[in-house]
Amino acid sequence: MSDEFDATVDVIRDRVEPDSAEREALDDAVADLVSRTEAAVEELPVDAEIVQVGSTARDTWLAGDRDIDLFVCFPPDIEREKLEALGLQIGSEVLPDGREEFAEHPYTVGELDGFDVDLVPCYDVEAAREIQSAVDRTPFHTLYIADELTPKLASDVRVCKQFFTGIGVYGSNLKTRGFSGFLTELLVLEYGGFRPLLEAVADWQPPVRLDPEDHGTETFDDPLVVIDPTDPERNVAAVLSATNLARLQHFARELLADPRESLFVPVEPAPLSASAIRAQFDRRGTTPVAIQFSTPDIVDDQLWPQLERSREGIRDELDRLGFDVLRTAAFADEMAVLLFELAVAERPAIERHDGPPVHVREHARRFYEAYEEGDAYGPFISDGRYVVERDREWSSAAAFLDSDALFDVALGVRIESALEDGYDLLIGDELGALADDFGVELARYLSPTPRGP
Repeated sequence: MSDEFDATVDVIRDRVEPDSAEREALDDAVADLVSRTEAAVEELPVDAEIVQVGSTARDTWLAGDRDIDLFVCFPPDIEREKLEALGLQIGSEVLPDGREEFAEHPYTVGELDGFDVDLVPCYDVEAAREIQSAVDRTPFHTLYIADELTPKLASDVRVCKQFFTGIGVYGSNLKTRGFSGFLTELLVLEYGGFRPLLEAVADWQPPVRLDPEDHGTETFDDPLVVIDPTDPERNVAAVLSATNLARLQHFARELLADPRESLFVPVEPAPLSASAIRAQFDRRGTTPVAIQFSTPDIVDDQLWPQLERSREGIRDELDRLGFDVLRTAAFADEMAVLLFELAVAERPAIERHDGPPVHVREHARRFYEAYEEGDAYGPFISDGRYVVERDREWSSAAAFLDSDALFDVALGVRIESALEDGYDLLIGDELGALADDFGVELARYLSPTPRGP
């Protein structure tokens, strides 16, 4: 089995290793980018250091990747507004056809010599613990990995990144909530290679805590804790979801037991047609309902947490009301969708409400008097306690979702605003209308696998 595993990994290794032509093209592009950036910095009223960061700087980039991250590090006593203005000024000069993006602060994204470039301003702080902006840590991460990573381990990092990509857990954005490049590098370093990492992961019992520099000062309530080797107060794996950690464990065992190249390749199902969506939900015997609305104009790392908060808030309320949510999902493009698949779509007009035992005198008296003159059935006595049958708050899930009561649940702020501007409620067969925009997502939802619904 070891020979079979090694043979499989070697095929992937050859596939993801950049060749000499790619490396030369990268080196030329970086040299051109640095030269242009140095020229722009020379015109500034302050000094700044230029640092290449990211996977291309750490030699852990995959063949075919065309990304260069260049940081312009300003003195730490510069005001934030000035840093942002100077950073964008440099960006417009170096990448005149670029565009402004925003994370914690604005930066410039563009193309140069066939490579996608992120040109990011940051503070040139003495240590990662002194950061003024989240991106200030990145140069320290690059230095740490460059000092620790051997060429063999760098090659294993590439294989590991491809594996994580294939099984759908690579990426630390707040939609994916998976493994960042830096976290992947740290894990390969910690265990001394790709296979030792898989063997360890297969037996992990979360929560798992790793501290490469044995300097952690904080505790974290996360399924995986990897203390940042440059900052003892930070968990590099904070974004990682428990689902993606479990997904990695599943596929680590799969690859060790049955090595195959297909586990390194992302799987995208064929999109479902409208008729197929209707047929599959009909076969399940559930009632799908979907709230469709215009996606707020915010970056993905703001959008997805708000979609998740809204999805969870609505799901919890539907469950509380007795509609038994089987599963939920959120999709987003130009339009956003919150999907809820209900085991129960309609409830009786009344519900049973048990009161206290009759012998608990004061509580029983208050309960009895509260309902004695009302419209409820009862109070009557059953099994030694007072009981009433009262009007149910909502007997129809659709009616609830189509009412102002929807805005009483916990929603993301921008999602709530978007819903206030108007939304469409799709029920049952009407979900076929989502085929054009979300046929792939619904194919995943309706044929779930360990790679994800």
